[in-house]
Amino acid sequence: MDLITILSRTFFDIPSMMDVLPQLLATGLVNTIIISVAATVLGTVFGLILALMGISPSRWLRVPARLYTDLFRGLPSILTILLIGQGLARFSYQLFGPTPYPLGIFALSLIASAYMGEIFRAGIQSVEQGQMEACRALGMSYSRAMRLVIIPQGIRRVLPAIVNQFIGIIKDSSLVYLLGLMTNQRELFRVGQDAAVLSGNLSPLMLAGLFYLIITVPLTHAVNYIDVRYRTGRRRATPPQSGLKEVDEVDHKRAIVPAASFTSERGH
Repeated sequence: MDLITILSRTFFDIPSMMDVLPQLLATGLVNTIIISVAATVLGTVFGLILALMGISPSRWLRVPARLYTDLFRGLPSILTILLIGQGLARFSYQLFGPTPYPLGIFALSLIASAYMGEIFRAGIQSVEQGQMEACRALGMSYSRAMRLVIIPQGIRRVLPAIVNQFIGIIKDSSLVYLLGLMTNQRELFRVGQDAAVLSGNLSPLMLAGLFYLIITVPLTHAVNYIDVRYRTGRRRATPPQSGLKEVDEVDHKRAIVPAASFTSERGH
């Protein structure tokens, strides 16, 4: 058996891929999207709160925000998921039952909020100080100026970084399987892993990886497009014009004006 055949049977066994494809679509892909979107929404809300706390003049708000950010950015994602999933299991059982699904989302949102908070803080602080001064000159309060002017500008500037963080959450969702999800709650990696164990090769995992690429690669290109769009502005490029043409137009207008004046004088 040559090397090509061995690699083909190990990573690209079509029958094994076809067997797991329905589960990847109906269970794995759906749960991955649910976990990622829910964690992103919660992480965005918590992160914005952290950013506002981090730029607050009060130390009672800045210090806890800094400690929170250092904690969840410093811990490995897998460790955070295990600590939250196992440490709050009894509390979660009273609210959601035996499923650890919500704990996985909550753990990912805590991780995401630490990064989102730094992204938002950098975006808000990048807005020129004159923007706030102009808002105050118009009679806006601090909170209204932040809500209507400063925060929207800051978010717009860091939108590519936010999408990058969403891509990271999609990949980190594969770690939620460590909490022991139920059969109908498995994400892409868990479905592919279970099928790989049953089939004896890694083709189902390769197919699961392909689904991750299908999700993340378009988002990566979207980030690049958004970044270029915001850096270059929305003005459409106009073709270059010759300076000689403009000079000819000026000379033509000068020739017309005296002629018109001479005609009007003869009329009088």
